Amino acid sequence: MVNNFKEKANFIWQVADDLLRGTFKAHEYGDVILPFVVLRRLDQVLEPNKDEVIKQYEQFKSTLDEEQLEPVLGQAAGGTNFYNHSFYDLRRLTQDPNNIELNFINYLNGYSKNVREIIENFQLDSIISKLAKNDLLYRLVDMFAGVDLSPNNVTNHEMGYIFEELLRRFSEMSNETAGEHYTPREVIRLMVSLLLAEHKDELQGKGIIRSVYDPACGTGGMLITAKDYIQNEINPDLEVVMYGQELNEQTYAIAKSDVLIMGENAENIRLGNSFTQDKFKGQKFSYMLSNPPFGVSWKKEQNFIKKEANDPHGRFHAGTPRSSDGSLLFLQHMISKMESGDSRIAIIFNGSPLFSGDAGSGESDIRKWIIENDWLEAIVAMPTEMFYNTGIATYIWIITNRKPQKRRGKVQLINAVDYYSSMPQSLGNKRKYFTDEHIQEITEIFGGFSESKVCKIFDNADFGFTKVKVERPKYDTQGKIKRDKSGTPKPDSGLRDYEKIPLKEDIDEYFKREVLPHVPDAWMDRSWDRVGYEISFTQYFYQFEPLRSLEEIKADIIDLEEKTKGLLGEIIDR
Repeated sequence: MVNNFKEKANFIWQVADDLLRGTFKAHEYGDVILPFVVLRRLDQVLEPNKDEVIKQYEQFKSTLDEEQLEPVLGQAAGGTNFYNHSFYDLRRLTQDPNNIELNFINYLNGYSKNVREIIENFQLDSIISKLAKNDLLYRLVDMFAGVDLSPNNVTNHEMGYIFEELLRRFSEMSNETAGEHYTPREVIRLMVSLLLAEHKDELQGKGIIRSVYDPACGTGGMLITAKDYIQNEINPDLEVVMYGQELNEQTYAIAKSDVLIMGENAENIRLGNSFTQDKFKGQKFSYMLSNPPFGVSWKKEQNFIKKEANDPHGRFHAGTPRSSDGSLLFLQHMISKMESGDSRIAIIFNGSPLFSGDAGSGESDIRKWIIENDWLEAIVAMPTEMFYNTGIATYIWIITNRKPQKRRGKVQLINAVDYYSSMPQSLGNKRKYFTDEHIQEITEIFGGFSESKVCKIFDNADFGFTKVKVERPKYDTQGKIKRDKSGTPKPDSGLRDYEKIPLKEDIDEYFKREVLPHVPDAWMDRSWDRVGYEISFTQYFYQFEPLRSLEEIKADIIDLEEKTKGLLGEIIDR
């Protein structure tokens, strides 16, 4: 499969480079090529029934309006929920080079309303005009007419990989944040496997319906892969309804077209900012998965979000993170959509949400809110170099409002950084991947819920601490403590310090044991206390490696000196 999608992606990318160079700037390549990939895919889905659709359209176009025609033409197209009644497709367009622009517009207008809405989001009008003006429209159509993207030869998964590989390359060419729209399929399978590991029995039988939602769905890969995994690995009779929202018009159009081709309800994929334009307001979902972009600013939405944060019933009332990174806002948004006592969330973060922000900060308050509500079930550390766009450390958080009894009041940490195989060929920054065996092993560690070298289980309170202000007195020139009118020592702000005292410790006992022996004149200003939470993941799995002995180091030095002398001798002899 990898070779198949790579070969097609390479060819399509080469088309872009060969034809568009000089006429379009590098950052515009994706705007031109990606719509043609979608159109070719749609063409080949509709191709077997193309003539029957045209026949039915000609028969009923004068007696039925567009709304009435939809079921008739959809049925003629083979029962799909989209169609094209134009005579043209990309292949037929090549038969009349002299009228390519006019015929191409006729072809686009022949699509059903749901596809036309997708095409509008690609903003093709100006692109077609520019292609035609530079004698490139026919050449591009001709090239794509020869690309095989038929469902018989390219699966939905392969199609997703093609889109994602092209997006990665085009993003790199335009110096954009590459990869923020997609997640490796095996990572998604791990996320779903963890979500459902202890709940598979509840999903057996017929007539069961579950919803899956992604508030930053990109090209829709996470939703589609989750649905496939659930139906292939757990219960083929389980109905999975997909919902997604995406901010980027281009990737939204790709996601919607993919869902449409699958025969699903494409109206469940919606365009807009999930923070300020929640297109699923009031809706709740069974399962939620997301890989929100790392380190993306929410300054533009700041006024809206802060206003909602001041509302006790708002999504962001627990706290707002620093404006340079909105990752934790996505998680709060998803938590607001949990069904009562019956939802599970898997979300990918970098390391920042684990520990950034001191006690009293937005990040810490969000962690406090999640952990004290007993929603954090597990965190899995993944290997570095798992993603196309970044080599940094990443983590899967599992959040739920339906913890099994054994997990209540507990958080499981799994260090899966050594569970990977190396890619035969890297894709961007992605040099590692999970095999099915790795996914099974990590899932078994999760389900086993017992401590080991790679698994630690903590009480919720283990992550909490009270930050206490420690004061010391001011002294005058004679070395006497300065006091106010009531006789209370005046604090010296220059000597002020703070202590982080674990929640499980008695604060007074800690102060007597850890502080007073070093600064006997200190006292605590308890009116300032702040409770914070942080998860020092790497610290919990740190393994001390003793330093090498002097004898070993000396032996290595002597050995190196001997080898160096030998090499110098060889050089002199020559």
